[in-house]
Amino acid sequence: MAYLESHRISVLVQKIYVIILILALSCSGCQFRYILHAASNQYRLIRDSVKVEDALKGDLIESDQKARLRLVAAIKEFGEKELGLKKTQNYQNVYLNSDQPTIYIISACPKDRLDIVTWWFPIIGDMPYLGFFDLEKAKKEKDRLAREGLDVNMGTAEAYSTLGWFKDPVTVNLLEKSPVELTEIILHEMTHTTLYLKGQSEFNENLANLLGKVGAISFMRETYGDTHPFTIEAENNLSDQRLFCSFLTSLLEMLEFLYNSDISYEEKLTKREMIFKRSLKDFVDIQAGFKTDRYKGFGESGLNNAYLMSIGLYNRHFILFEKVMIGHENSVKNMLDHLQEISDKRKDMLDWVKHFSSPNEDS
Repeated sequence: MAYLESHRISVLVQKIYVIILILALSCSGCQFRYILHAASNQYRLIRDSVKVEDALKGDLIESDQKARLRLVAAIKEFGEKELGLKKTQNYQNVYLNSDQPTIYIISACPKDRLDIVTWWFPIIGDMPYLGFFDLEKAKKEKDRLAREGLDVNMGTAEAYSTLGWFKDPVTVNLLEKSPVELTEIILHEMTHTTLYLKGQSEFNENLANLLGKVGAISFMRETYGDTHPFTIEAENNLSDQRLFCSFLTSLLEMLEFLYNSDISYEEKLTKREMIFKRSLKDFVDIQAGFKTDRYKGFGESGLNNAYLMSIGLYNRHFILFEKVMIGHENSVKNMLDHLQEISDKRKDMLDWVKHFSSPNEDS
């Protein structure tokens, strides 16, 4: 058994080295150092994970964490069978170490435009953010971008997907989530493994957000029943998502109108602050319509373009994607099948979503 375990680790190391070598040949020095940083931390997560079945048998974790692990398996099976998500070997291992690194996400945007800065990488194309496992590295990049005169935002990520390159483990932070939130996260990441379009992050994230929300409702209804508190919580999350999407879309449209005007750069910055101030007041007014506290932290540290665009990356087009699903007989599986069928023919799938009118439209 020890030999088999060491052999698997050896194969994993070889695979990572090959990938790093390939990336090194097509990246600049800064890009390569960033990729090496990410890959080394990803390798550690995989190397130090244990099999879920072993974690369930032993006393490595508490009983409530074991329940969450069993729930992950049920969510994965539901996603594959009922939603048409790709079958993988993800989530068969779990990383239980308390030193699990936080993933810090850095995004940037010009102060007078809603054009989020992107970084190009092999395989995945343009990405609208950088992820760091080290806080100091993240702060250093944030400061560098700020010195360039950009709006900058730093947040954190709760989960991630390696898009099938590796067997993603369950991480211990996920075992602390509520059943509904855990379901949303797992289905979100499974969506990325199923359909992920190179360089089309806004399409990828809005789609995954939709599947996480509506998939969680379906899973809760099937598992616990229509009137269970978990089902009601999932339904409330969807209701709040729609309300927040409408608010955010309106705010971004006001900013786009301002930034596209002919006034000077300085005037745009002055007027955008007025829009920011007004929007925060409007947000307070709409909070009575929220059924959860999921969005209560919006704008607590102030607003800038990078912050808004990083949120919009996941939320801006939610209602449009929901209309696409409704147009496919309200079926996630039907929608995914159609999107996979036509995605190879189009360079901009988000544009297709915006112009969607019927499930049979291919133009």
